Amino acid sequence: MNLEDVARRAGVSTATVSRVLNNIGVVRKATRTKVLKAADELKYSPNLHARALAGAGRTIGLIVSNLENPFFLDIFHHLDLGAHELGYEVLIANTAYDPERLERSIQLMLGRRPTGLGIVVSELDAKVLDELSERKIRTVAYDATGARPGVTNIRTDYKRGMQRVAEYLFSLGHRRMAFVGHHSALGPLNDRRQAFLETMQRFEGVAQLTAANDDSFAGGRAAAKEILDAGFRPTAIICVNDFMAIGVLRQLRESGLRVPEDVSVSGFDNISLSEVSSPALTTLHIPRDLIGRQILEHLVITPELSPDEIVIEPELLVRESTGAVKR
Repeated sequence: MNLEDVARRAGVSTATVSRVLNNIGVVRKATRTKVLKAADELKYSPNLHARALAGAGRTIGLIVSNLENPFFLDIFHHLDLGAHELGYEVLIANTAYDPERLERSIQLMLGRRPTGLGIVVSELDAKVLDELSERKIRTVAYDATGARPGVTNIRTDYKRGMQRVAEYLFSLGHRRMAFVGHHSALGPLNDRRQAFLETMQRFEGVAQLTAANDDSFAGGRAAAKEILDAGFRPTAIICVNDFMAIGVLRQLRESGLRVPEDVSVSGFDNISLSEVSSPALTTLHIPRDLIGRQILEHLVITPELSPDEIVIEPELLVRESTGAVKR
């Protein structure tokens, strides 16, 4: 398929197709939608810089869900450092947890003929990986399901991580716990929420509540406010990640509650902000440097030795934001 085929399918000029796929110039929204739909139906991958890339192929594509969240930014940073030393460039795209945007980003990345793709998102559909495997695109995915030729999956054991922090808080006497999450319909994020609920069911005499909002500081604040406005008074709040937990800390402070004297708070990921927040955040450590290095390793350095799956066990880091329940 070429540019002319997409133009015919969309009923527009090749110049319009080029503007849409290269994201340059002004194109009406309806026209843009038609072009992207036609490109998707034809499985067209635009060769954006054919002459510059001819014979080169020294690029790595990285697609993430939310670049505002330091978790994803850290992975990019570590991947970029290693890639630069080997003479590779890292191209990055942000999906905002949108599956359609993910598929468009993949097609645009493939148009640049990368050595391989790192896909660190929560909205990854199995059929996307199936297609990449069939097209023999070397891929490293994060939190995917199922083994595929040419695809290495890096998976975090969220269930064990949630169990650890919940059991720790239970041991401190907490019997009213809340969970703050986001995009709960997406697999890896729902895994953390489900692990929280399942763990709560194992404990006797524990009340629990869940709330969800955006993956942001503001989302954490809003979710904490929702819990308090519902009349639920938790002694502990477990957050899906540190990014939202920082917002939870702010909302509790504004509501006149002390951490950890009135409410204990825990996060997940161990981003750098968790250590310098006030109070320092109890969290579960996920090594972003390791994820970045593994993406580089399995795309560039030794792709022929890539395993089907790498499992990360989160480490519980106890800091100042959690404590025993006041008697």
